[in-house]
Amino acid sequence: MKSLYTIGIAGLFALNAHAQNAKPEDTEVWSPEPKMVTPAKTLGGAPSDAIVLFDGKNLDEWVLLNDSTSTQKWKLANGAMTVDKTKGDLRTKRNFTDYQLHIEYQIPMVIHGTGQGRGNSGIFLAALPWGAGGYELQVLDNYQNKTYVNGQVGSIYKQSIPLANAARKPGEWQTYDVIWTAPRFNEDGSLKSPARVTAIHNGVLVQNNYILKGDTPYIGQPAYKAHGPAPIKLQSHGDPSEPISYRNIWVREL
Repeated sequence: MKSLYTIGIAGLFALNAHAQNAKPEDTEVWSPEPKMVTPAKTLGGAPSDAIVLFDGKNLDEWVLLNDSTSTQKWKLANGAMTVDKTKGDLRTKRNFTDYQLHIEYQIPMVIHGTGQGRGNSGIFLAALPWGAGGYELQVLDNYQNKTYVNGQVGSIYKQSIPLANAARKPGEWQTYDVIWTAPRFNEDGSLKSPARVTAIHNGVLVQNNYILKGDTPYIGQPAYKAHGPAPIKLQSHGDPSEPISYRNIWVREL
């Protein structure tokens, strides 16, 4: 009977012989080739395959959540759209599943209030058709403004505390770059796979492939309810502080 030592030596010789006969091209993959995407010429610009949701010129890609036929939407000026708290939330006309999102926002330079009442808005990565439901990535002024940490900027609201506070000063433009993987459901409505999100705030990773427990309600626990592709929603929050603005919004479907 051969010893384990003898078997081990034989195995090493076999591996060495295989390595000597191997060629670099044995592990080269040539097809299918990735599609060509032309990057933007400017930092933060839309690549060639992006759907431009807002370029500062019009709100054609958006409708009011509560009145999709209205032509009176949010305020448009100087290449940005500003929350109109008398009109309510704004959502995309299109529905999305998995995507890469770029969006920029600005807290007003002159801002009042504290905690959740200071520059509050939110990006609902999938807005659900019932009530105020959806999956919210928080927008809030957290530059020297404390609040509960699972509700500060960069959080998945009431679920996931951001990995860092990367808030800029009020008056400065800020960016989110987001990778969203939508949840999947079985035919009977049960959850097949949960939603996941990676978010980079002002160049800083704040959510690292976080697996969502469900939606992001203000009151109560998160839960999943079956749905399909959904719009992206920008929140018109009821806090008394000055409204924030958005610009340069684009999405790449994945």
